[in-house]
Amino acid sequence: MNMNVLIERLGRVVLIRLNRPRARNALSHQMMSELLDCLRGLDNDPGVGCFVITGTNEYFAAGADIKEMYAKTCLEMIEQDYFAGWDAFAGFKTPKVAAVAGYAYGGGCELAMMCDVLIAAESARFALPEITLGVMPGMGGTQRLTRAIGRAKAMDMILTGRSISAREAEQAGLVSRVTAADDLLEQALAVAQQIAGFPRTALLAAREAVDRAQEVGLREGILFERRVFHGLFATPGQKEGMQAFLEKRTPRFEQI
Repeated sequence: MNMNVLIERLGRVVLIRLNRPRARNALSHQMMSELLDCLRGLDNDPGVGCFVITGTNEYFAAGADIKEMYAKTCLEMIEQDYFAGWDAFAGFKTPKVAAVAGYAYGGGCELAMMCDVLIAAESARFALPEITLGVMPGMGGTQRLTRAIGRAKAMDMILTGRSISAREAEQAGLVSRVTAADDLLEQALAVAQQIAGFPRTALLAAREAVDRAQEVGLREGILFERRVFHGLFATPGQKEGMQAFLEKRTPRFEQI
């Protein structure tokens, strides 16, 4: 039985709750393994349109599990390629919504940044405080934060370890939306249901194109976008969506 991760299926949306409250949802190796084991099959399920990942009201995740790694040697970290397993979560093709309340520090912030839409409660705080432990981010933080908010603010957060509020995170471009804490899960699930209602092929293509923008030059990115756009004209979703527009009715994507 999975204890560190709770999974609930709500129609085409899968809700994932991080569940290590005594450890402030610290991201242990066991939690990562459970999360990946649960989601691998669902990521390939055509009946699933979106994942929502959340924690508690106080902690999304307070960071990686320091107790688990503090005694490791450099050689052990290299041989185990520590944290590499999280690449699989980032690589899931199903759109991911993070619903963040309370602390998203260190690995918790990095996990949230692996998601496609980040919705934060007013209570949320974000930080990459690894420098205070004598190290630096290792789950993608230096790369994803810099791409999200720019070098100046990323340097400020990473070199000082300071935390920022949900509103500052939204203004900086780290957070998609900010909502009242009491409305967080409801809003995140509503966004997820909206996403999941669109054709899966178009969603996966759009995600891939947006991600490509961070990895290639403008000319190559635009060519990639255009070719994927052309390819969607071979899908039932394009036929139904455009026909519905011309007929002035709501698309019936659920029937294709």
